Amino acid sequence: MVYIDLPEEGTRRLSFYLAMEEWVARNMNEPECFFMWQVEPSVIFGRNQDIYSEVNLDYCREHNIQVYRRKSGGGCVYADMSNVMLAYICTADEAQTTFGKYLEMVVGVIRQMGVKASWTEHNDIMIGDRKVSGNAYYHITTIFPSGQTINSNHQSPVTSVGRSIVHGTFLYDTDMQNMVGSITPSDEKLLKHGVQSVRQRICLFKDYTKMTLPEVKDFIRQHLTDRTITLTPEDVKQIEALEREYLEPSWIYDHNPTH
Repeated sequence: MVYIDLPEEGTRRLSFYLAMEEWVARNMNEPECFFMWQVEPSVIFGRNQDIYSEVNLDYCREHNIQVYRRKSGGGCVYADMSNVMLAYICTADEAQTTFGKYLEMVVGVIRQMGVKASWTEHNDIMIGDRKVSGNAYYHITTIFPSGQTINSNHQSPVTSVGRSIVHGTFLYDTDMQNMVGSITPSDEKLLKHGVQSVRQRICLFKDYTKMTLPEVKDFIRQHLTDRTITLTPEDVKQIEALEREYLEPSWIYDHNPTH
């Protein structure tokens, strides 16, 4: 599997990485692609969620937490520089088959780190009975010249290709107070017990390993990928253009099933 790298270091907005996933799916005819990213405090919520019901916007404004909508389903996720977001893009058409392959790969790597992990029918990765990673999926159809590769200019009849995108959070040492404060919970127990209730449901990977976060990232990359493609500055410009769609207020705030 190929790792997709950027030509520069640094941290971008979460919206850039969502656009990067989509750009890779639409433009890179590789069977399997993978990359990781970290962001400043942000909330990312599902395509069909009502932002006003699911996100505590007042808390987010007060604590300088950015808010973004993704194109996959699923619930709200809080992300910061103390966790890692994983992106997997492959040529596939069926959700559960893609989820199964992805979860098997990631759980396998966690086990190689010496931590017993498993996954559930809800596509969560668990350590014991606590969640360390939640994951979401969406599918696109794109067009590639038949037989084209990333480094080929060969032109041939076009082929419609289904591409699946799985993205998930990997909790290492996430800020629990911000996680609880930024997401509006519908669960009565969570409302009552706050951080303690969340800690009973999720776990932080740092509690199960002596590895630092950079070491965890390096381990995942080394064990899941075998080569790297570095995007060009022109590729980055195209991603930035696509990112503007994710930053439209109408996409973030008005795309609500109940509004």
